Amino acid sequence: MTMADVLRKIKQTEREAARKLSAAKDEASKIVSDARKKSTELLSKASDDSVSSTQATLDGAREEASKSADKVLKDGSKSVDAISTTAEKNQSKAVDHILKTMSSL
Repeated sequence: MTMADVLRKIKQTEREAARKLSAAKDEASKIVSDARKKSTELLSKASDDSVSSTQATLDGAREEASKSADKVLKDGSKSVDAISTTAEKNQSKAVDHILKTMSSL
């Protein structure tokens, strides 16, 4: 092999190394870009999941509060009905008592 052949071989090897280096840089850049994209997607999904979870918790709390309010309303209505019934039963006694008191004056 002559000196010119050796130099040509060195130049050819340098060009191949430069191409490989360029391809490796491109691949590294693509990997970083893909990782950033995946990271953004994961953050977005985590945020969406958090919102969904919070909404489900709020919906459950509203449902429980509604059930509790309905129970209080039902119990209150029963108490009001009982008081009304007792008041109706005692109304004539109260009128008689007031009339007796007024007539004795």
